Amino acid sequence: MHEHTSHRRRRASVGTGTVALSLGLCLCAGQLIAASPAAAASATAAVVASPVAAAAAPVITPQLAATTSTRNLPWGSTLKVTAKVIDPSSGKVAKGTVRLQAWQNGAWRTWDTETVRSGAVTLAVKPTSSVWLRTVFTGTGYNQRVTGKVKVNVKASGAKVLAEAKKHKGALYKYGASGPKRFDCSGFTKYVYKKAAGKSLPHKANSQQKYGKAVAKSNKKVGDLIIFRNGSYGYHAGIYAGNGYVYDSPHTGARVGKHKIWNKNYVVRRLVA
Repeated sequence: MHEHTSHRRRRASVGTGTVALSLGLCLCAGQLIAASPAAAASATAAVVASPVAAAAAPVITPQLAATTSTRNLPWGSTLKVTAKVIDPSSGKVAKGTVRLQAWQNGAWRTWDTETVRSGAVTLAVKPTSSVWLRTVFTGTGYNQRVTGKVKVNVKASGAKVLAEAKKHKGALYKYGASGPKRFDCSGFTKYVYKKAAGKSLPHKANSQQKYGKAVAKSNKKVGDLIIFRNGSYGYHAGIYAGNGYVYDSPHTGARVGKHKIWNKNYVVRRLVA
C-alpha cells in the first residue's frame, strides 16, 4: 500500500514537470518557479522566428546599340557588327555577353559571341546568303536586351564565281555539254555564272564576249570572264582565277582545271561586282 502511494506521487511529479516545461516554467527543489523573461523569450523566438529575406537588388534594363559594317555584302566578305551596352544608372559600360544571331530554319541561331568588358565589342561572320540578323545582350543584374532585326543582302562576287568553278575541277570535256557532269568551254562558263550569280549566258564563246562590262586586261579580277580570240572572233572561254590563270574546260580528253593563260589575244568581261 505504501509503495503504491509513492508510485502515484512520482507519476504526478513527472506530469507536473512536463506541464511546467511546456509553459516556460522551471521546477526547482519541489517548487514551481517561473523561468526568466529572457529565457522564455528565447524559447519562444526559437519556435516562431523566421528569417527575413534580404531586399533584392534592382534589375536594370541596359541600353543596347548595334551597327553593321554594310547592308550589302559581297559574297565571301566578312560582315562586322559593333555593339555597345550602357548601364543607364551609371552611364558606364554594362558588363555581360553579346551574341550575334541569324534567323535560320525558323529559329534564331547564334553565330558569334563576345564578352563586354570595357567598351564596344565587334562580332564577325561570313554569311553565304542574304540573312536577317540581330544582337542579344545578357548580364548579371540586367534584363536581357534584344535589338531589332536587320536584313543583310549577300551579293554575288568574283570570289563566289571562282568558288563555283573550283567545285567542278576534274569534270571531263564534252562538246556541247553544259553540266553538271560534263562541259565544253562555253558550257562551263554558262553553267558557273548561272549557278553562282544567276547570270544567263549563251552557249557560245563568241557570243559570250558581248555580255558584261568590258574591263582592261590590267584591271581584271578573280571571277571575270575571259574570252580568247582569233582576231576578233571568240573561240574559247574561261574564268579568271588570279595570277595569270583561268579555270576552264579546255578540249576533248582534258578536264576542268586551273590553267595558265597561254594567249595574249583575249578580252575581259565583268559580270559581277
